Amino acid sequence: MPASQYPELSSPIQLGSIRLSNRIIMGSMHTGLEEGAGNVQRLAAFYTERVAGGVELIVTGGISPNFRGRLALKTSQLSNRFQLGRHRQLTDAVHAAGGRICLQLLHAGRYAGHPFAVAPSAIRAPISPITPRALSSAAVKRTIRDFIKAAELAQRAGYDGVEVMGSEGYLINQFTCPRTNHRTDEWGGAIENRIRFPVEIVEGIRERTGDDFLVIYRLSMLDLVEDGNDWSEIVIQAKAIERAGADVINTGIGWHEVRIPTIASSVPRAAFSWVTRRLRDEVSLPLITSNRINDPEVAEKVIAQGDADMVSMARPFLADPQFVDKALAGHAERINTCIACNQACLDRVFKGKVASCMVNPRACNETTMAAQPVSTAKKIVVIGLGPAGMATAVAAAERGHRVVAYDRGELGGQFNLASKIPGKEEYQQTIRYHLDAMQRSGVELHQNTEVDASMIAGLDADAVILATGVQPRVPQIEGVDHDNVMTYEAFINGDRAVGKRVAIIGAGGIGFDVAIKLAHDSCDLHDWYRFWGVDRDFAAAGGLGRAEDIILNREITMLQRKTGKPGRSLGKTTGWIHRTHLKRAGVRMLSGIRYHRIDDEGVHVEQEGQAFCIAADTVILCAGQESVCGLELPLQENGIETHVIGGAGKAAELDAEAAIREGTELALSL
Repeated sequence: MPASQYPELSSPIQLGSIRLSNRIIMGSMHTGLEEGAGNVQRLAAFYTERVAGGVELIVTGGISPNFRGRLALKTSQLSNRFQLGRHRQLTDAVHAAGGRICLQLLHAGRYAGHPFAVAPSAIRAPISPITPRALSSAAVKRTIRDFIKAAELAQRAGYDGVEVMGSEGYLINQFTCPRTNHRTDEWGGAIENRIRFPVEIVEGIRERTGDDFLVIYRLSMLDLVEDGNDWSEIVIQAKAIERAGADVINTGIGWHEVRIPTIASSVPRAAFSWVTRRLRDEVSLPLITSNRINDPEVAEKVIAQGDADMVSMARPFLADPQFVDKALAGHAERINTCIACNQACLDRVFKGKVASCMVNPRACNETTMAAQPVSTAKKIVVIGLGPAGMATAVAAAERGHRVVAYDRGELGGQFNLASKIPGKEEYQQTIRYHLDAMQRSGVELHQNTEVDASMIAGLDADAVILATGVQPRVPQIEGVDHDNVMTYEAFINGDRAVGKRVAIIGAGGIGFDVAIKLAHDSCDLHDWYRFWGVDRDFAAAGGLGRAEDIILNREITMLQRKTGKPGRSLGKTTGWIHRTHLKRAGVRMLSGIRYHRIDDEGVHVEQEGQAFCIAADTVILCAGQESVCGLELPLQENGIETHVIGGAGKAAELDAEAAIREGTELALSL
């Protein structure tokens, strides 16, 4: 495909004094490497690999302008000259690689996870146990000065600009929004007073740093909370920020306390570019749009149809550092697409760990997981091409090994099932990427091929990788072989019809996936905006509409042996989405269940000593997995170097992130 396939993305644009040759920037994402002196080189390597892949402008993770604004006690701030050296290492590395970099200035406000939190008003956030202290008028002015000083220090540290974080419910957003600003002084009340805080910050930064320093303002264009800003107030703020001296306005969507997903895989691609478009007629500054743009064709369409001047992507650069080069060279099929799972990035960061990427475990580990070409090529045989096997085959072949790969079915393993779940269609992109990478790197691929130990022994391999994956576990329940019982695999693949009353045995990740597919297939409401209550007409403040009622045409009951809330083990940043989805769909969830038997009536159970029957026409087993292996011992007895990875080695907790990482690490060690 020719590079001209994306003429809008590849057209130059002027941002203040900076001219970029394309319209994709790497947006802010906190990696966990921003803290700790020993992480500077790792963060520099992470950034420079993205610059080498075509990124021209990077926005860092959020750095606080003062102590009280830190997200947590150990997170970073920039407030004195003694902190400049660390930042200078980053900016020097990015500039040496040919890129530009802006520091994001972020004050957590009431989202701060420490007892020194401050906010416009003493109102606790629903996602925090800490009630912030209301800033005095003098403290407000000091905080403005802290922002300005931090920007000046950023300039001294070599940054090309700053992004002022005025969205996602952080301090500046808390000032501009009536939900959190109940002040009666000059910083509260009318919108003109509420926006004084960000306006004076931007004015001060422009005055202190001069015209050659890029100032990006991230504006909350869609709060999605009750008592959020209405559209007229957003326009007033945008125009005031333009007058104050900002060069660019970036799009912020939703607060962290919002009960509407904004970046998860279930969110449609470019779901919020429409709100950026609304603002284009109101200001003359370039506008950047963001959220769930992970594909160059989508990005091209967003710009071509006039929604925005530029697109900002964050997680897609975790998944593929060469995203820009591949896209602009006309090789979008080679991009390792971000599937918005959040498992290795946001879920890890919110637990205080360093981020990475499920589909690219080298992300943020560039210095410890270097993919060096091999000096002596080996013949590597990979059996099983689920997530672990695919990752191993590609990483080993790209290093120069000769790889022969077999799968008894189609490439993808459990990802083939995942991609059939509504909201997880993106998982098919990982399969597509690995298939393309295998073909380009010379992997000898055999699908729909059964193998045994004698066949493998005859291949004369230097090493055999067993990544044969898992199969559904069938629990020991009387009547489990009844005609109304099926495995989750049979259900997802559509092998058998499902009745009007369904009982799901197991409430882990797969149980929730099955319930979501059942609910999706059992109702007429498939409009994502109506389902979650996003008002694209902006008739209500914050763009928050009424989530439409869901009426299912079947009864769904989820059962689990464990006591406690079903879905507790789901992802930190996505579990609430699945639980909310099923709650709104009227799915019944029962915990602490003892199973007695399955028969024509349904599932006979006991809970807290009370026996009863869950009436069911269909019972779907989601009770875990078992390893599919058995080849390891005979291969080892033949003296063949053998490695067992992924679900074949550990099926108890199905974990694609661990499987892909394990496969990649093994390939890099061979």
